[in-house]
Amino acid sequence: MKPPKRLQPLLDDGLIDEVIHPLMSGKEADVFVVRCGTDVRCAKIYKDSVKRSFKNAVQYTEGRKVRNSRRGRAMEKGSSFGRKQREETWQNAEVDALYKLARAGVRVPQPYGCFDGVLLMELITDESGNIASRLNDVTMSAEQAREDHALVMQYVMRMLCAGIVHGDLSEFNVLVNEDGPVIIDLPQAVDAAANNNARAMLSRDVKNMTDYYGLFAPEILDSHYAEEIWALYEDGSLHPDYPLTGHFELDRHVPDTDSVLEEIKAVLAEEESRRERLRANEADD
Repeated sequence: MKPPKRLQPLLDDGLIDEVIHPLMSGKEADVFVVRCGTDVRCAKIYKDSVKRSFKNAVQYTEGRKVRNSRRGRAMEKGSSFGRKQREETWQNAEVDALYKLARAGVRVPQPYGCFDGVLLMELITDESGNIASRLNDVTMSAEQAREDHALVMQYVMRMLCAGIVHGDLSEFNVLVNEDGPVIIDLPQAVDAAANNNARAMLSRDVKNMTDYYGLFAPEILDSHYAEEIWALYEDGSLHPDYPLTGHFELDRHVPDTDSVLEEIKAVLAEEESRRERLRANEADD
């Protein structure tokens, strides 16, 4: 096939030997199957921000650190240089996350580098060499659903231990082969410690996965992994091999708003009384 324009420089430099066929087109990238020597890999071509349909990207980039202060200032100003740097930061986030999560024991595609907005990485295949299915195309037994759900919850926990929340995890961003689920699509990966949306995003990730696996094993719908994981994280007790249970005692206490309002009124009245005494003393003087 005729290679896409964005892949031609990689062909010229010998990083890719052949573009075999397109694999998929998504909201933030187009993916192609390529040959690199004797290996078959995939090349993810990131779309420009004006073409990318990823919603609320600012929520995901909050708290991302830029080591170069000049780049950081340019990104804040929105100059052409700054926009270019913002795009590189968005693209490099996935590469950084893939390396970090692989070290953390999360099953992700192996990255081979990002070159001018093109990410080369491992092509996930099944035992027959065919491209692995997305989770949303897979049906399974209740036993398999329980097993894979528990494993994905462990991956979510290990991501958080590595300081990362996926932020867009669902049955559409998980591949499955005979070795189990593989987490993909991480350009929006969130810095858990620096992003105020991290907890909500983790809860959404967990809910998405639980809802899907719950189609095959309804009992897991009653689990509370997000609450358990985040409570351990805030407490400083979370570690990569923590034995998650999915059980968590939810706080069902209804706050006594009337008492709180009464306390506020009492404080305000006391403050007003103090000010009146000060005014009276000033008048005497």
